[in-house]
Amino acid sequence: MRSPSIEDYLKALYKLEDDKGAPVSTGALAEAMDVSSASASNMIKRLDELEFLTYEAYEGATLTDPGRTVALEVLRHHRLLELYLKEVMGFSWDEIHEEAEILEHHISERFEDRIEEMLGHPERDPHGHPIPARDGSVDALPTRSLADLPEGDAASIDHVADEDGELLDLLEQRGLLPGATVEVADTRPLDGLLVVAVDGTEQLIGRPVAKKVVVEA
Repeated sequence: MRSPSIEDYLKALYKLEDDKGAPVSTGALAEAMDVSSASASNMIKRLDELEFLTYEAYEGATLTDPGRTVALEVLRHHRLLELYLKEVMGFSWDEIHEEAEILEHHISERFEDRIEEMLGHPERDPHGHPIPARDGSVDALPTRSLADLPEGDAASIDHVADEDGELLDLLEQRGLLPGATVEVADTRPLDGLLVVAVDGTEQLIGRPVAKKVVVEA
């Protein structure tokens, strides 16, 4: 039986791999999981033995097809739960990620199907991320951040990072939500701030925050 820890590692590996399936270093995985390199290394060895990934010294870990299947299944649970928690149960935007992290390991496929049906077969979670289909297919996402948007250009927010509750609270206060229109009105290189118009209202945001907001022209 898969443990929640195994599922969390596989999900983290999936998120860290790029579109080409590039190997993920032990250090990058340890940082993503907020554990020591030794702990990450031990789990990589275990997952290799279980054939959920392959590992090459000095290159990194790559998910196998079974490992990717598990990661996408857990990710599907997580994102459906986030939407259910927000739309049906009334949890705030910055609370749903933490709650879904707990519940994603414990729901049945029948429960998952019922949630999806109740929500009208949604394609995106509240943060704009695509919900993997039951067959494991998942839509590709744009990668250009608000911080990379040239001055004077406008775009629509596609999705935002969802791991940090304080960041999500800030994004909600500033209106930086999926679907909002944003334009970089001015850049201030000396202090690292951007003047950004969000649906026509100008405000200052830091470049680190802007990097967590992904846009599409």
